[in-house]
Amino acid sequence: MTEIRTFPSTTGGRFVAPSKDLVLPVGAHVDQLFRRAMTEPFVLQRLSERSYWVEVGVFATLFHVGEESVLLMDPIEHCYDGVVAAIASVTPKPVSTVVYTHFHADHIGDAPRYVEAARHDGRALRIVASDKTARKLGAVDSVLPRPTETVAWPEGSFTFEDLTVRMHGFEWAAHTDDHSAWLLAGENIVHCPDLMGPDQPPFWHFTGNERFLFADRNLTEVRDMTWDFLSAGHGNVGSRADVEFELGYYRDMRDAVIQAFKAHPISDFIDPSQGAHSAWFPAQLAAVARDAVDLLRPKYGEYYGFEASAPANAEMAAFTVFSFR
Repeated sequence: MTEIRTFPSTTGGRFVAPSKDLVLPVGAHVDQLFRRAMTEPFVLQRLSERSYWVEVGVFATLFHVGEESVLLMDPIEHCYDGVVAAIASVTPKPVSTVVYTHFHADHIGDAPRYVEAARHDGRALRIVASDKTARKLGAVDSVLPRPTETVAWPEGSFTFEDLTVRMHGFEWAAHTDDHSAWLLAGENIVHCPDLMGPDQPPFWHFTGNERFLFADRNLTEVRDMTWDFLSAGHGNVGSRADVEFELGYYRDMRDAVIQAFKAHPISDFIDPSQGAHSAWFPAQLAAVARDAVDLLRPKYGEYYGFEASAPANAEMAAFTVFSFR
C-alpha cells in the first residue's frame, strides 16, 4: 500500500478521532483526515445534537437530522453513495431538502440522484437556493435540477422543520458571483464551501476563486458571524484559528508579490525580437509568482499542499496587485 504522507497542523490545534456519537470539541480537528478520506467510504463527525459533517474523498458537506427528515447542504458531486451511507449510519430518515450554496457543479452535481431517490419513494425533493443562484442556473441553461424554492439575495432565510437557516450572500464575492454562507441558527454552524480549506494553506486559485480581490473581505465577513464550527467544503472542520491563519496567508502573499514586483519590472521583459508584446506580461507574472513562492516557502512550505497550490495562487495574487492600485 502506498504510504500517505502526513503534514503538521497549520494552527497547532487539538486533533481527535472522528465520531458520529461525540460532538467535536470547539476548535478541534478530525485527526488523520487525508488518510481516512483516501481509505474509508466516508468520514463522519458530529457537530451538535442533530448536525453532522461528512467528508467523502476530498469533498465535505453538512447534514441536519430533523424530527421527520434530513436536510443536506450541497449534494456534492460523485459522493452520493458515501454521503447517503453516512446519513444512514445515524438515521433511517430520508433526505427531503437539499441546499445549493452556489452554482459550481462539483458542489451540487449529485442533485439528480437525490431527486430520483425522492421520486422513487413517492416524494418531491425540496431544493433551496438563493434567487441569484437560481437565475445563474437559468442563464447558462444548466442540466442540473432547478431550485423549487429561493431565498432573497443577499440576506435571506428559510426554515427546515424547527431549524432556521440564514443565508449571507457576499456583495463582492471572490469565489463566484453567487457565493454565500449559510448559518444553521441555534446550531452555531456555518456552511460556506470554497471559502477556504481548514488546516491547510489555500488550494489552487485560493480554493478555485474566480477572482482574488475580495477573498479576505469574504473571510472576514464569515469570521464575524456567530458560529463554533465552519463547514468549508474541503479540508477539515474549520475553527476561528483556521480563518485567522488564512487571513495571515493572504497578507503574506500580497506582501511577497509586492516585493517580487520590485525585483521584476516590466522593462526586464520587453523584447521586440519576440515579434509581439503578448509574451511580456505573462513572463513578468510568472517571474513574480516564482519569487513570491520562494519568499513564502520558509513559513508555509512544510504544510499540506503548499508546493502544488502556491504557484497558481501567487500568479493570481500578482495579477490582482498589478490591476488594482
